[in-house]
Amino acid sequence: MIRLIATDLDGTLLDPAGNLPGGTFRTIEKLHEKGLLFCAASGRQLVALRQMFAPVADKMLFLAENGAIVAYGQKVLYCHAIRPDDTLRALDAMEALSGVHALLCAPKCAYYADEAQPFLYFVKASYVSNQKADLRKIAQSERICKIAVYDDGGPEKKTMTVLPHALPDMRVTLSGGNWLDISGKNTHKGRAMRFIQKAFRFAREECVAFGDHMNDYEMLIECGHPYVPENAYAPLKKLIGKTIPSNAEGGVVTAMEQLAEGRLP
Repeated sequence: MIRLIATDLDGTLLDPAGNLPGGTFRTIEKLHEKGLLFCAASGRQLVALRQMFAPVADKMLFLAENGAIVAYGQKVLYCHAIRPDDTLRALDAMEALSGVHALLCAPKCAYYADEAQPFLYFVKASYVSNQKADLRKIAQSERICKIAVYDDGGPEKKTMTVLPHALPDMRVTLSGGNWLDISGKNTHKGRAMRFIQKAFRFAREECVAFGDHMNDYEMLIECGHPYVPENAYAPLKKLIGKTIPSNAEGGVVTAMEQLAEGRLP
């Protein structure tokens, strides 16, 4: 029996314009009535996720900042922060690269230093709570859950070839588009999923997960029923194997409806 449904947002549940498909809240309500717990699992900040799902926020789980935070309704259950010294080392590594912009993500706010475009546009569009600040001071005064990195030229060409070697004790992953994420070595959606399974006593086979990129991989393999949309990152599609229709076709919401009726996608 399925008891938990977890899904990534950007490129997975959300349509290509970044919007929730019509009927999403109704479907989450239906899952809740059937005793299935819904979890939004995203690299986005917790405050943004709560705002996005406001009509049903008290009936669902949030896995935010790529697994650094887990919350149930209004209560934070888990927070795994980066050590201040590691955050400073990451900032040092990025300063040596041109066209690379850092965003320090704390539980209640995301902090940026430069106002380059289109980096700042995406920050304002994706992070509800954001503020310009001295990042080095923030690194030592706030609990940093994730460092989001925007690479003007695309991360595969530069930052993904440099940062993993410069920061061997940290986790560096592609997160879609021009972005990559830096977190603690053992901070990822899979570890957060294991926490959820233990806290709520869910067996692996009782969990379904959907994701489209490599920062979803650990979460997907921690669940007995992992799926990727047709538009997913090709290497992830090869690793997972099981696909549903693309995010443009509302594949995840359709699958959620099927699960509410007791059927696997």
